[in-house]
Amino acid sequence: MVTLPDGRPLPVRAVSSTVNGVLDVPADIGEAGWWRGGSRIGDPFGSTLIAAHVDSAVQGLGPFASLLRVRPGDRVQLRSANLRQTFAITSLRLVPRDSFERHPRLLSSHGPRRLTLVTCAGPYDAGRGGYQNLAVVVSTPTSEPTRARS
Repeated sequence: MVTLPDGRPLPVRAVSSTVNGVLDVPADIGEAGWWRGGSRIGDPFGSTLIAAHVDSAVQGLGPFASLLRVRPGDRVQLRSANLRQTFAITSLRLVPRDSFERHPRLLSSHGPRRLTLVTCAGPYDAGRGGYQNLAVVVSTPTSEPTRARS
């Protein structure tokens, strides 16, 4: 479960990459995907990457749309069956959708501990395949993971 800065919780499920190397984000805008290749809650280093769609033609605007308005210091909570950890947002930046793979630190299970949240961002150009950018929100832990209460 990830609780966004606006207080909205979203279930998170493990996802992989497609055969084309693209993250297989859940189709339901009310659900996020944790990339299996990244770090897990409780790991002492590396990026935990969680992604969700910003919107859907059928489902409307999704909770991850709120990430387009975050500010440094806003809090995000990540919770697994046994652990929870709070993170403070350090940055929001837009990267061209087709350049995401050129930012290996976002996906790396090495380096400082961080939570990376990703969703689509404008402009939207249907003729060029949809959203042209990705919003990348990086946050760092505010404390060590603690036992999650049932």
